[in-house]
Amino acid sequence: MALLIPHARGTVRLPGRPAPERRTGHDLVLAAAVLALCAAGSVLVFSATRPRLQAAGDDPTSSVVRHLVSIVLGLGLAAVIALGDYRRLRMYAPLVYLLAIAGLALLLSPLGATVNGSHSWLNIAGISIQPVEFAKVALCLGLALVLAERREGTGTGFTHLEVFLACGLAAVPIALVALQPDLGSIMVLVAILAGVLVVAAVPARWIVGLAVTAVIGAVVVVQANLLSEYQVARFAAFANPNLDPSGVGYNANQARIAIGSGGLTGTGLFQGTQTGGKFVPEQHTDFIFTVAGEETGLIGAGAIVLLFALVVWRGCLIARRAPDLFGTLVAAAVVCWFGFQAFENIGMTLGLMPITGLPLPFLSYGGTAMLANFAAVGLLLNISANSSAAARLAYPTG
Repeated sequence: MALLIPHARGTVRLPGRPAPERRTGHDLVLAAAVLALCAAGSVLVFSATRPRLQAAGDDPTSSVVRHLVSIVLGLGLAAVIALGDYRRLRMYAPLVYLLAIAGLALLLSPLGATVNGSHSWLNIAGISIQPVEFAKVALCLGLALVLAERREGTGTGFTHLEVFLACGLAAVPIALVALQPDLGSIMVLVAILAGVLVVAAVPARWIVGLAVTAVIGAVVVVQANLLSEYQVARFAAFANPNLDPSGVGYNANQARIAIGSGGLTGTGLFQGTQTGGKFVPEQHTDFIFTVAGEETGLIGAGAIVLLFALVVWRGCLIARRAPDLFGTLVAAAVVCWFGFQAFENIGMTLGLMPITGLPLPFLSYGGTAMLANFAAVGLLLNISANSSAAARLAYPTG
C-alpha cells in the first residue's frame, strides 16, 4: 500500500510504504459501564457488611476497604492487558491455560480448602485464591486459539479433530471443578464453550450432539447420586419454593423477601430491614443483588440490569468489529461468561434459577473474581483498541 501525506497542493502518495492503520480506540462506553457497576457494588458491599461488622465490634469499613483494594488492583491489571496488541497473547494462551489447570489441580493437595461445601479455595501464605476464576479467562483464550488457528490457517471448515480438541480443552477444567464440586462454575464454563462454538460457526450437528451429551450427563449424575447433599437440596428448593422455608429454602425465601420489600424506589441506602437485620446469608457475595433490590428498589436494581446489558452489548460490538477470528472468539467468550453469570446470579435471587453460589461480576465482594473479571475486561478493551479502521467501516458503530 502507498502512504498518503499532506501537501500544499494536495495529498502526496509515497509508493511502497504502507499507510498506518487507524484504530477505533478503547471502548469508553464499556469502561464507563464497568466502573459504574464497581461503584454501585462498593456501596452495596458496605451496606451488606456494615451491620455484621458493627455487631461483632469490628471496623464497619474494613470489608469495603478490601473490596476497593481489589477494584484498584483489577483496574491496574485491566490497564496492563489493554495496552499493546492482543494478538501477541496467542503465544501465551497455552501457558495461561496450563497455569489455570495447575491451579485447579492444586485444590486436590493439602493447600485446598473447603468453604460453604465447595472445595474450591487455595490457601497460600494466608491468601485465599479461587483458581476457577482464572480458569474462565484461560478457557476464553484457549478455545479462541484452537478454533481460530484452523480457520485462519486454511480458510476451510472444522474437522472432527479441531472440535474434539476444543471440547477436550473445556472438559479438563470442567472435570476438575466437578471434583470440588462447584456446579455454578461448571455452568459458566459450559456456557463459554457453547458460545464460542456457535460464534465459530461449528456445524450444527456438533452443537446438537454436545447438547444431547450434556443432558445425558446431567441425568447420569442425578441418577448415580453424584451430587452432594446440599446441591440436591438447592435444586429441591428451586423446584418447590415453599419447601422447608426455614431450612433448605431459607436463602431463596429471604432473598425474595428482601427484593420484594424494596418496591419501586426502595427503602433507601443503609435502611433495608432485611439487610440491616442480617437475614440474607452471604449477602455481600452471592446475594449482593438483594441489597440493590431492597434499598434501591426496582429502579436501582433495573439500572444494574441495564448496565450489565450495556456491557454485553458493547462486548458483542467488539467481537463483531475484531480484525481477526481470534479476537472475535475471545470477545464472544467473555460476553458469554459475563452474560450467563449475571443472568444466573440475578435469576437465583428472583427464584428464576437454582442457587449455585456464583458471584455477581463487578458487584460481589471477592478478590480473585474481581481480578479475573478485570482481566477479561482488559481483553475486550485491547481488542477494541486494535480493531482497524477497515473493520470499523465494515461494521457500523452502535
